[in-house]
Amino acid sequence: MSDAPAGLFLGQSSSEGADKPELLLWNRANRHGIVAGATGTGKTVTLQIMAQGFSEAGVPVFCADVKGDLSGISQPGTPNEKLLARAAGMNLTLVSKAAPTVFWDLYGQKGHPIRTTVSEIGPLLMARMLDLNDVQEGVLTVAFHVADKEGLLLLDLDDLRSVLTYVSENAARIGREVGNVAPASVAAIQRALLQLEQQGGQAFFGEPALKLEDMIRVGLDGRGQVNVLDSTRLMGSPRLYAAFLLWLLSELFEQLPEVGDPEKPRLVFFFDEAHLLFRDAPKALLEKVEQVVRLIRSKGVGVYFVTQNPADIPDSVLAQLGNRIQHALRAYTPAEQRGLKSASDSFRANPAFNTTEAIQALGTGEAVVSVLDEKGAPTIVQRTLIRPPDSRLGPATDAERAAVMAASPVRGVYDTVIDRESAEEILAARHARAQAETEEAEAAAKAPASRETARTRSSAESRAPRRSNRQTPMEALTKSVLRTAGSTITREILRGVLGGLRRR
Repeated sequence: MSDAPAGLFLGQSSSEGADKPELLLWNRANRHGIVAGATGTGKTVTLQIMAQGFSEAGVPVFCADVKGDLSGISQPGTPNEKLLARAAGMNLTLVSKAAPTVFWDLYGQKGHPIRTTVSEIGPLLMARMLDLNDVQEGVLTVAFHVADKEGLLLLDLDDLRSVLTYVSENAARIGREVGNVAPASVAAIQRALLQLEQQGGQAFFGEPALKLEDMIRVGLDGRGQVNVLDSTRLMGSPRLYAAFLLWLLSELFEQLPEVGDPEKPRLVFFFDEAHLLFRDAPKALLEKVEQVVRLIRSKGVGVYFVTQNPADIPDSVLAQLGNRIQHALRAYTPAEQRGLKSASDSFRANPAFNTTEAIQALGTGEAVVSVLDEKGAPTIVQRTLIRPPDSRLGPATDAERAAVMAASPVRGVYDTVIDRESAEEILAARHARAQAETEEAEAAAKAPASRETARTRSSAESRAPRRSNRQTPMEALTKSVLRTAGSTITREILRGVLGGLRRR
């Protein structure tokens, strides 16, 4: 059995009396979805199966590799006996093959670097990255406004620092135009920028900025490109991770044209560790996420959140997710029990089994599944055996990753940083000109004083009496006596010397 043309083959239903394939319909895949389950229950494998299935259908995919094992999608699989037996039970013939993969990495270490400019991020997401309060966010918004008004390009963090310093130095003037700018708030933002830079955020900002068309590619063989973002290091900076993924969604929403409900998505976006986006998120950011998820469907983009528990996602966003794959959940604490109930209640009940009990009893590689049918209504939940993947289970080696990057269609496009004139250089040039003008003015002010001093000294010298060269009578007598005495003494000395010689 191969992937049915109508949709993505997820697995075989194992519910009593319902032995049938579970398909995620292509024309309903842009209605978003969720893959949930406790650690070790098979979420990542399900993500890998879905990503490769979309790719085979000609749909580009973007996904985050949190633990490093999703990189195996770039290598052909070597199924073991257990996987082969599962495939045989589904009448499925496994074809060992890799997906066309491009590796990305915000830090440029395990993939092509991804960059964007500070201007494209905007004040809202930047405030989220920096964990600013409302007052500080307002000051940051002022800095963006000033930069835009005065033609100061905000490309990297150094540009933003320079503009913040400029705003602080001109706080009185700027404050009269747009409101008070407290130096303490500027200082707090500068400290937050330093923390972001220490977390590696500096590498994310700059040029060349990412072009979305380099991610939304379909090869000559008709397969969609699978973009794998290495997030093993990025997870140490959850704010940067969440803000980056939300920025990417926002860019897709703004740049892609409206297509309504296409026969298949234009791009599928997997948001792993989704709870990081919503943890302690301000209301404005939650509203932005909800807006993007609700509206980006009409752009032909499907968004799939991957998380441990559906309760990690706000209800306003969860309500937009029509396709649901729930792996096993454990409920030991009251909070976990509430999460389990919430997860089971989100499915359309199946009279053949108790959904709550089924979720707790699922084994690794099993899930309860409900997808949207042709009319857009959720199907009755089914207990399902998830199919094995065609690509490798487990990570790619460093050598294999390097080989994939060497053959990448974007090799060399983003690897070298471009540093063109922006806010930092413009403000530095302004400061240098202002300093030079100040020095010239000071020099011009000192020059008349120096000339006046010279004229005064010359006038004083001209008024002083000149000393006469003529001798007074007393000076002449004294000099004559001294000359006479000197001559007498000299003669006496010579005589004594010569007389002594004669006696000898």
